[in-house]
Parts: sequence; structure tokens; C-alpha cells
Amino acid sequence: MKPAQPHTQRMRYLALAGYLGLLCWVPLWRLWLAPHPQLSAGFLLALWFLPLLLPLKGILKGNPYTYAWANFLVLLYLTHSLTLLWVSPAERWLAAVELIFTLMMLTGGVFYARWRGKELDLGLKKNQPH
Repeated sequence: MKPAQPHTQRMRYLALAGYLGLLCWVPLWRLWLAPHPQLSAGFLLALWFLPLLLPLKGILKGNPYTYAWANFLVLLYLTHSLTLLWVSPAERWLAAVELIFTLMMLTGGVFYARWRGKELDLGLKKNQPH
């Protein structure tokens, strides 16, 4: 497999930093910084942490397809952070950190998947008229 172009690699690193940031931030937030008073730690981890593990292997391998579909997963965290920024003054700074990691993952992931996919000629093929 041919190496990625420098601008493509930068986007991968941006997405990877955002993804790994979320992977560390979510349990830190939910277990230690601001645990939920009514929900168990196990439930919170299953709800917020386990979905982040689904794309781990492909993200670490640099698979552009994984970066593309993982962004759909990250949209949940974007929605969560924006909602808490709006409705929860006590958790605004926590939601702001989540938002930063989420935007890093989304931005880097979109450009990495697109550019790396083009470099590897993985795009959808157009139908040729007969």
C-alpha cells in the first residue's frame, strides 16, 4: 500500500487525536469528574464508552472506510455535547471538552477518509453508459 500524502496524514492524526481524546475523556468524565447520581457506572460505560470501541481496530490501522463510518457514531457525541452546552451550566466545561474532541474527529475523519480513499482509488465507480 502506498504511503499517504502529508496533508492526508495530518488529517489522520487530527482525527486520531480527537478519537483517542474521546476514548479517554468519556470514562474520565462519567466515572470521576461528574458521575451521574441515578445511573450506575456500568450502564454509563456501556452507553457512552463501548460504542467508541467499535471502530478502534480500523482507526488504528488507518482504514479510510472506518474513519468514514466512525464519523456517524461521533455525531452522537456531537449532539450530546451541544445539548449539554445549552441546558447544563454545571457541565458546560465538560461538554466543551467533548465538543473539541468530537470536532477534531469529525473534521480529520472526513478529510482523511475522502483524501485517502482517493489516493487508494477506493471511491464509488460511476456507471458507464453501454
